[in-house]
Amino acid sequence: MTDYEKNNRDDMSDAIIKKHITWSMGAGFIPVPFADMIAVSAVQLDMIRQLSKVFGIDFKQTEGKAIISALTSSGVARLGARAVKFIPGVGSILGGVTMSVLSGASTYALGEVFKKHFATGGTFLDFDTERLKRYYNEKFEKGKEVAEQMQEAQDTPVAGNPTIDAIDKIKELAEMKNAGILTEDEFASMKKKILEDEF
Repeated sequence: MTDYEKNNRDDMSDAIIKKHITWSMGAGFIPVPFADMIAVSAVQLDMIRQLSKVFGIDFKQTEGKAIISALTSSGVARLGARAVKFIPGVGSILGGVTMSVLSGASTYALGEVFKKHFATGGTFLDFDTERLKRYYNEKFEKGKEVAEQMQEAQDTPVAGNPTIDAIDKIKELAEMKNAGILTEDEFASMKKKILEDEF
């Protein structure tokens, strides 16, 4: 492989990871308990599928789900953030913000793990979860910084306006539905919940 091909592959991988971090962070704001977890997992699986294509690896959905579960299972903090959503009032706002960053961090870390594994000639069949979990944990910490920076970059003078926030959340859900990450029913249910909370 030439340096040009390697750099092009790296650029494509980074773009895929960044796009899926954004989607994960949007899913982290979904105000339906546990729906966020399902949506984020679907986004992460889609990211792995796209990375597989870039590296010419045969995508294995079942193995991909198992690896995501094994690597992210240590994220006790994510469970804490989800639990905060059950606190009336502040819980859904505080939990959403926390879950959004943690979802983005987890997606960043997973993306970096798979990018490294595939770049060194690895496949789904020789994925050493225990060895790569350390790398995932390192990248998760870095991912929190990346997600926070992306969140700050997206803030605008109109951020915090509930109506605009609701529209943005619905747009993100629509993107996930169009990408095949959410079903029509999941999209309708989550959109309804956002509109009920807003109006």
